[in-house]
Amino acid sequence: MNNLNRRTFLKTVGLATAETLVGPNVHLLAEDQAEAATPVSANDTIQFALIGAGIRGQGITQTAIQVPGVKLVAVCDTYQGRRDHSKELWGPSIFTTVDYKEILARKDIDAVVVATPDHWHKQIAVDAMHAGKDVYCEKPMIHKYSDGPEMIAAARSTSKILQIGSQRVSNVAYIKAKELLAAGSIGQLNMVTAWWDRNSAMGAWDYTVPLDASTETCDWPQFLGTAPKIPFSAEQFFQWRKWKAYGSGVAGDLFVHLFSGTNFVTGTHGPTRAMATGGLRYWKDGRNVPDVMLALFDYPEAFNLSLRVNFVNGGSESEGLIFTGSEGTMQIFGDSVSLSRTPRETEPGYTIETFTVAMQKEILKKYRQKYPLTHPNGPPALNFEKYAAAPGYDDVYSHFANFFHSVRTRQPAIEDAVFGYRAAGAALLSNRSYYSGKIEHWNPETMELVS
Repeated sequence: MNNLNRRTFLKTVGLATAETLVGPNVHLLAEDQAEAATPVSANDTIQFALIGAGIRGQGITQTAIQVPGVKLVAVCDTYQGRRDHSKELWGPSIFTTVDYKEILARKDIDAVVVATPDHWHKQIAVDAMHAGKDVYCEKPMIHKYSDGPEMIAAARSTSKILQIGSQRVSNVAYIKAKELLAAGSIGQLNMVTAWWDRNSAMGAWDYTVPLDASTETCDWPQFLGTAPKIPFSAEQFFQWRKWKAYGSGVAGDLFVHLFSGTNFVTGTHGPTRAMATGGLRYWKDGRNVPDVMLALFDYPEAFNLSLRVNFVNGGSESEGLIFTGSEGTMQIFGDSVSLSRTPRETEPGYTIETFTVAMQKEILKKYRQKYPLTHPNGPPALNFEKYAAAPGYDDVYSHFANFFHSVRTRQPAIEDAVFGYRAAGAALLSNRSYYSGKIEHWNPETMELVS
């Protein structure tokens, strides 16, 4: 179902409230996003450009252009084939270039979407803000820790909108989970378990290399940027996530989504300590980042978090988070959140079977005097509720609707540079621990590594 049909569906079923009961203990969540209620005039149209038209860039732009009142006018990519395909997708009038600075020099562009390899995020985002553009930057916000303060400073000094592209913070299921947790629905939170598993070549970033890949069609020097200067490699150009010179491994690609979701739902700023392990178990194709990673994190005086990414899990792709509390559990899976509640016991119980019958009777008599039987027919049944987004829901659309709303109104971004840096900083802490073989420390308040 495309986004137009999705919005029509929501209006058809009349989701005027936050949620609607559609089955036994199952609620349909309404969208709560900053979408224009009426058509936007041509004079108020936001014109934007895409910088980095790869798999992710083209995919999210196809969604972004469905938000009312926006128009794609330019595309930048270092591969000629993707510039050509951009015209096939969005029309021959789309301006294309290999140099992102040509995009930034145009006065008719209000905002840019940055979907380049990680090692280019900081420079393009900073240059764009100083050129007067608002920025939607894909996750992870940073490739190295020094990127974060520069991006935060640029956003503050220019007063430009910088939104990071971890769309979970705009997802109706995560918004509902945040509400449920704050209301004490599972009691005191003590542990979060999160995972993202894959078991396919595409899931492991083994992307197709086009037949015409060469230095004639690929601007290799522009792609490399600050990365080490090496001879042209079509694999590294098109499968860049497999090398830490350009990407951030499973931590930057997937852990960061789980951190964004955890931090958003719990209202915390991130962990202070990380211990990670893993290895390159299956995809031994020249890459230098692990395909299996497990990590443990301490959230001070709050809870513990365990994360897992496995590219050789033997099953289908799966992503989820489980929040475990003193009175129940809450699980986010896709665009739904389920809640299982069990009230705390009202009595401690007893173990008297090994005593004499007389002693058992005496203990039980005194026990029932202190703890009268409140549930003669047994403990209350498990309380289960599920909340799910409407069919065809797309949180990328919601995230872009929120971004363009910020651009138009100048209200703060829903996922600003500080939030993005804290999520990425926590995720990359697992890389530091993996490569150092040590426990690594981070201050999520000051956003600094701790030696």
